[in-house]
Amino acid sequence: MTPHISAKKEDIAPIVLMPGDPIRAKYIATNYLQDVQLVNSVRNMLMYTGIYQGKRITIVGSGMGCPSIGIYSYELFKFYDVDVIIRIGSAGAYDEKLKLYDVINVSSVYGENNYAKIVGATNGDIIEANPNIYELIKKTASDKNINIISGRVHCSDVFYRKNFEEYKRFLSEKQTIAVEMETFALFANAKVLNKQAGCILTVSDSLVTKEATTTEEREQSFDKMMMLALKTAVNFYKQDV
Repeated sequence: MTPHISAKKEDIAPIVLMPGDPIRAKYIATNYLQDVQLVNSVRNMLMYTGIYQGKRITIVGSGMGCPSIGIYSYELFKFYDVDVIIRIGSAGAYDEKLKLYDVINVSSVYGENNYAKIVGATNGDIIEANPNIYELIKKTASDKNINIISGRVHCSDVFYRKNFEEYKRFLSEKQTIAVEMETFALFANAKVLNKQAGCILTVSDSLVTKEATTTEEREQSFDKMMMLALKTAVNFYKQDV
């Protein structure tokens, strides 16, 4: 147990899928897993463990922003012996080529904060995805005929920027194709603790076209991303066979 997670150590599987929204965690667990158990509800950050295609998987809500996912991912890696965390979340498109519901396999993340420096992962502002997990997501997508786009994303602490048009600078200077709010902390924790992390994102809105999905759609209609993450988790277990 930790101050933020009431689950017993044996309640958490070695591989965790981590959406930001705890309601999305509940949706994935109840619709995709068998023999599901709610293993944590502290602060309403719902965590479920169940079976998918014979493999034990835990679904964990992370909350919003680097501080929140930073706490949960660190505790899961450090105190629950989790080997892999794959974030599954939403992103806003910077690149006009990205359309609503496109799926991104994050190759690297540019962090607009000091999280990685503070935890000792790097003094830089870009962290690569774990190559094993990145390639496993890529191969799983290919095997299942799921179209994905690979690229760097921008991890920002600010949702409502003073200068909305600033996204164009991040696209050109940092080569970030989309924006989200958690991956930099997850990748930093994985790096400093010698664990593995990946990230799959669904485009929920576009800063270019101003198109956007609804709250309900973000909770329940990202099935392609969810399926890719679950299949990747199964394939991760097969690597150890």
